[in-house]
Amino acid sequence: MGIEDNQHSREAVLARVRSALGRRGPDDEARAAARAYLAERRQGPRPALPADLVQRFLDRAADMSSTTERIASTADVPHAVARYVSSIDPNVANGVCWPELVSLDWAGAGIGVESRPTIGDDALGITGCFCAIAETGTLVFTSGSDTPSATFLLPETHVAIVRADQVVAAMEDAFARVRAERGALPRALNLVSGPSRTGDIEQTIVLGAHGPRRLHIVLVG
Repeated sequence: MGIEDNQHSREAVLARVRSALGRRGPDDEARAAARAYLAERRQGPRPALPADLVQRFLDRAADMSSTTERIASTADVPHAVARYVSSIDPNVANGVCWPELVSLDWAGAGIGVESRPTIGDDALGITGCFCAIAETGTLVFTSGSDTPSATFLLPETHVAIVRADQVVAAMEDAFARVRAERGALPRALNLVSGPSRTGDIEQTIVLGAHGPRRLHIVLVG
């Protein structure tokens, strides 16, 4: 089922609910009241965070077994990825990326990247993100045609490009940003904290059990 099919199904369900409640269409007043409630509600206690949220995010991401590099500009991204790839395995220098990144000079850095859906045998997936959470070192991804989840779920090596202005303090701020910028929730939200791992077998942590074995974060700014 595609995203448009999912949206049609959602609207069909909501239409049946409105019919049962005796309403003819979306209740704009109720929706506005709900948004006001979310905006004004009192939040629970939150831990104090340092003023430098970007460094806090990088530190927490490292705690989650991610590797990181901070660079000055987006133009430096391909060479940063090339440095990382050469440090782990030169054979990983080919893969897929999100459409927003395809115009970068990958060839000049010796990286072979295509903007297409991964079919499961790509070694490298390069993505952006919706935002990043300083408190936990977590990346937030919203699903969509230009931000396919498979790009960061299927390849064994995932490289995420994060801008400094995408770093927020905590989970509450991430969801507030989704509501403010997207209006409606996307089909899926994925929260990624480090490479995939499991401890199911003899309580031994194994990386790459259900997703990428490596997560490298390139922070721009």
